[in-house]
Amino acid sequence: MPTTEYLKIPKERVAVLIGTKGTTKGLIEKTTNTNLDIDSEAGSVSISPSEENEDPLSVWKARYMVKAIGRGFNPEIALKLVDDEVMLDIINLPDYVGKSKKAVARQKSRIIGKEGRTRDIITEMAEVDVSVYGKTVSLIGDMEHLQVAHEAVEMILNGSRHKTVYAFLEKKKQNRRMREFRETHKIVDL
Repeated sequence: MPTTEYLKIPKERVAVLIGTKGTTKGLIEKTTNTNLDIDSEAGSVSISPSEENEDPLSVWKARYMVKAIGRGFNPEIALKLVDDEVMLDIINLPDYVGKSKKAVARQKSRIIGKEGRTRDIITEMAEVDVSVYGKTVSLIGDMEHLQVAHEAVEMILNGSRHKTVYAFLEKKKQNRRMREFRETHKIVDL
């Protein structure tokens, strides 16, 4: 039974979702085999399966792509969500710091870091894509990498020093590389 999903995105992100001459909208529709109906005035989007759609998850995937674009990701990164292993994680800042605009702005600044350095380090070390937009921090990556990045962001939100977060990310990356090395070389711990 075909289902239609409805969601809203910020009005200023609608143009990005549509793309030049509808290219982004068309690419999402083609990639997921769905139809997107976008109301530019309200920022509302309805996603329904196309006639020849066989994949029950296609509407769900398109929904997360639209959500990712709405949360500040560029369309190329959002399209990574077509892969079953890649997921979107949205961290709502007011859940951690309350509704104070100053507190939200301060935490956004801490997560981005001077000249984007902290965000870049999280992106590189955890191997995820990061977007800080509105009152959210959004992450795109596979489950293992998302967990590491999510924990790093939570550490910052809970007041950890950047140095501590960087050390945590470095350790996780080293552990991951060591495990991958062992798996590819079939090394067994004694």
